[in-house]
Formats: sequence, C-alpha cells, structure tokens
Amino acid sequence: MDTATPAVTVALHDGDPASPALAASHQVDARRHGELLLPAVDRVLAEAGRGLGELTGVVVGVGPGPYTGLRVGLVTAEVLGMTLGIPVYGLCTLDGIAYATGGDVDGPFVVATDARRKEVYWARYADARTRVTEPAVDRPADLAEQVAGLPAAGAGAELYPEVFPDARPPAHPPAAALAALAAERLAAGAELLPPRPLYLRRPDAQVPAAYKAVTPR
Repeated sequence: MDTATPAVTVALHDGDPASPALAASHQVDARRHGELLLPAVDRVLAEAGRGLGELTGVVVGVGPGPYTGLRVGLVTAEVLGMTLGIPVYGLCTLDGIAYATGGDVDGPFVVATDARRKEVYWARYADARTRVTEPAVDRPADLAEQVAGLPAAGAGAELYPEVFPDARPPAHPPAAALAALAAERLAAGAELLPPRPLYLRRPDAQVPAAYKAVTPR
C-alpha cells in the first residue's frame, strides 16, 4: 500500500517476482486517505478471493510525502503487521514510481512528485531499478540544470513542464509496482527499509511560537 501522494493505492501480490499482482485498487483523492485505505484493502482481498489472515507480509510506501497522507498508510501497515504477526517492509515511494515505468524510459531519468509549497520530491535513476541520488525536496527551478534533458515520471513532472518537458507516466505509485519491486528485492536477499516516514521537511501544522498559557487558579 502507498498513501504518500494524492493516490490511495493497494495491491495484493503472491510474492513471486515473476508474477503480476493478484488484485489492485487505485483512487486519487488527496483529502480522504483515511477513509479510502481500509475499504481498498478489503476490496482487493475480496477481488482476489483471499482473507486477511492469509497475508504473510505488508509492504508500505515510506515517502517522501506530506505528513498527513503518508502517516495513514504507515500506521495502517504497522497495525496490520502487529495484529497478524507478520513483517512490515518499507519502500521508497519514488522507487515504486520508477519501477512502474517498466523500463520504457531508455537511459537515466528522474522521478518527481508534488511536495506542495511549489516544490517537488525527487530523485534521479539510472534505470527503473537503480536510484543514484537520495530523495530530496527542492523548488523545480533550482533543479533545471540537474535534470535538463532527462525524462521524468510522476505528478511533480506534470505540474512543472517548463522544468520537466518530457513527462512520462505514471503520475502516482501503483501499489502493484511497489509489491513487485519488494518481492524482487526480497528474493535477491536485499534488505528493505523499515516502515518509517521519509518526510524530508517539517509538517505544515506547527505549534504557534507565542501562545497564551492557561493555568488553574
């Protein structure tokens, strides 16, 4: 599952790197992650004819992403893991988008998602499986020289065509791609990320610098 972007995306996978997802759900609604995620889990399981107790692991996108949406997926994944006694794996959301390009991009490319505040979360890739820079958050104009001439996937690229003129799909991370990438890495003995949020900056909501304290008389 992934809720690090405006998309609420869930997929069920059998763990075989060569297999496609058994079922998937993809809904774009930046304000309803909490309402949409668990029904999507139920719907995907029902479509595949599986029960919650049959799960053997959970993969969750860790971002980077905005605070509120991102934590919905992470908390849900952690609760499922604790309740069912199964491992929970983290995966960079940008990596899921890169993997979803399916190798259609020839050569290096960029993944950029919308970070709001007129910024993007981004990273550069040598190919669909290989990230060559750490995820970062920047204003698109500040990246112009670094990404010049490179194709770019993700909604961030679509928002700023003057910096990313060669935008490619997908706009958001398909959970099927996250699951397939995780299955591939686990089969190869790679260690996945812990299910901890990759925020890259402070949340929008903050405690006021000067507030009136109220004490009992």
